[in-house]
Amino acid sequence: MRLAGKRAVVTGGRQGIGRAIVEAFLREGAQVLTCDRGPRPEGLDGAVGWSTLDVADPGAVNAFAAETGGVEILVNNAGVQVERTVTESTDADWDLVMGANARGVFNCCRAFIPRMAAGGAIINIGSISGTVADPSMALYNASKAFVHGLTRSIAVDHGPEIRCNAICPGWIETGMLDAGFDLAADADAARSDALARHALRRFGRPEDIAAMAVWLASDEAAFATGQLFTVDGGLTAASPLRPGLF
Repeated sequence: MRLAGKRAVVTGGRQGIGRAIVEAFLREGAQVLTCDRGPRPEGLDGAVGWSTLDVADPGAVNAFAAETGGVEILVNNAGVQVERTVTESTDADWDLVMGANARGVFNCCRAFIPRMAAGGAIINIGSISGTVADPSMALYNASKAFVHGLTRSIAVDHGPEIRCNAICPGWIETGMLDAGFDLAADADAARSDALARHALRRFGRPEDIAAMAVWLASDEAAFATGQLFTVDGGLTAASPLRPGLF
């Protein structure tokens, strides 16, 4: 029960990584509140609080934070993905992706930091795509690079009272992963090639990211702040040469 007695807010907890983090925090004894743009999802544990929220709306986020009160843990997970290059991207794409992935993280941090007790922890969900670019993901890549920079700034500006770190997932088995492979001429071949580039020979699961989030939220990570923790099964550790060819 590493998070016993702690109150946590996890944005984007409807499914995927966010849902896995909510469930992991609950198992570790935290009191958890989560949110998303839609209604409460079926099957969510009754002990978990739910709010319908668009994190891109600063007024709504401020009201949500005021209603929630103080918390010890904030996880900024809410995010969206659009599969387009810069020239293909529209203003609406910009508003959607940067609104949720960049402005949403900023809004939540700005609203909750004044309400966090000393010793609080912020965990931002970044991505390896904020460091190395995935093709046809221009806005998504840029939004995650913003998250990485904001993470460092918060750690510097608001330490020692608050720790702030980012988890940078690699390719995790969610709908976003499937959407990425759908861009390929041969989705099955692209998936097989991607698996071969992972040292662990599998894609990640939401639970893999949740495990890192639990550690970063706990007192075990008391000396970790301002860092980007890559959890990608060894994908970015390798050279472009495909393993098994040499």
